[in-house]
Amino acid sequence: MMDTTFWAEADRLLIRYGVSFTPRIIERASGAYVFDRQGAPILDFTSGQMSAILGHAHPDIVSTVSSAVASLDHLYSGMLSTPLLELADRLTATLPGTLGKILLLTTGAEANEAAIKMAKLCTGRYEIVSFDRSWHGMTQGAASATFAAGRRGYGPPIPGNLALPAPNAYRSPFRSADGSHDWEAELAYGFALVDQQSAGSLAACLVEPVLSSGGIIDLPPGYLRRLKQMCDERGMLLILDEAQTGLGRTGTMYAFERDGVAPDILTLSKTLGAGLPVAAVLTSAEIEQVCHDRGFLFYTTHVSDPLAAAVALTVLDVIDRENLVERAARLGDQLTARLLALRDGYEVVGDVRGRGLLQGVELVRDKESRAPADALGAAVTSACLERGLHMNIVQLPGMGGIFRIAPPLTISDDELHTGVDILEASLKAVLGDTAG
Repeated sequence: MMDTTFWAEADRLLIRYGVSFTPRIIERASGAYVFDRQGAPILDFTSGQMSAILGHAHPDIVSTVSSAVASLDHLYSGMLSTPLLELADRLTATLPGTLGKILLLTTGAEANEAAIKMAKLCTGRYEIVSFDRSWHGMTQGAASATFAAGRRGYGPPIPGNLALPAPNAYRSPFRSADGSHDWEAELAYGFALVDQQSAGSLAACLVEPVLSSGGIIDLPPGYLRRLKQMCDERGMLLILDEAQTGLGRTGTMYAFERDGVAPDILTLSKTLGAGLPVAAVLTSAEIEQVCHDRGFLFYTTHVSDPLAAAVALTVLDVIDRENLVERAARLGDQLTARLLALRDGYEVVGDVRGRGLLQGVELVRDKESRAPADALGAAVTSACLERGLHMNIVQLPGMGGIFRIAPPLTISDDELHTGVDILEASLKAVLGDTAG
């Protein structure tokens, strides 16, 4: 099929779902690269959809999937298998003892949906608090807790969803006398608004430790601990969505480890399947018991599937064997240094933020105004692709274009630096064209 025919057929056949398609037809993928139909390698700085932490076509994953599909991939949802219990044992062993019960699912939205239902059932309340830049999924409960995009035109969200200001140190109006970000005042103000709006039925706070689709907003050190205290004071549960931050991405196995604060409920997805559809909800025996006693129902077609369990087990094996958590921390330090050099060297690079191998670069018109630079972001994205680098940029109201950088944890040092080199070359080329 000719390229022009391919795109004509795509236009004829596909429902468009909110993203402009990358203008390359992808034929295969391996390691840190995807390859178009001309065979051109494209360095994948997004790990697929922020998921493929082991890179593409990792031999261990290929072997596991091949074996599981040939022997035990899917069962009646009331049947259990050995891979499921092995995964439950292995995964809970990487977590605090309070997170000892697991529900195995397939997608991040599904995991957040289940977590929200558990929180509501356990507390007997219905209000869910999330950040005003949040993204937790596209199913009804998760979408109602999503404020970054997609709220208009679909009728009323589920009642009881309240927003908390995301602690964006670069743009927050909350400042200390020395000009630094006063996140304590911001959080207190946010919860004062939540309390004012609440109908007296606060069930849970659902947040990401690093907001990704919200613009790579890293919660300041100390924020998560104070947030947990404020939840406890109100009888709320804390749900952490570590779809993108879990399994080593930020340089610790889980992002919450940096703060020494365990959630009441944890959701994992994306990274848990390393590119395949695997997700999980983890919580305490006490919460699970209350939910069970009250008739918790989340009976889905692919709950507890042995294929998903086998894949997740393999992901844990590779992370441990290849020391990928430590690798993400080490490469993250290198990435931070390179990106800070870009910030210091270019007027349009306003801010650099994130942790480990989940980092963001915010492009602006200039450092003084911090005005969004939407056209610049689109031009740099296109220039990167021309040079063999796939980048993702998110455009949010009131913010500049934010590149989300999340390469596989298995990326080599040279590949990482090559990607940043391409980003800088593309930035220079676009700025040169603009100046001309």
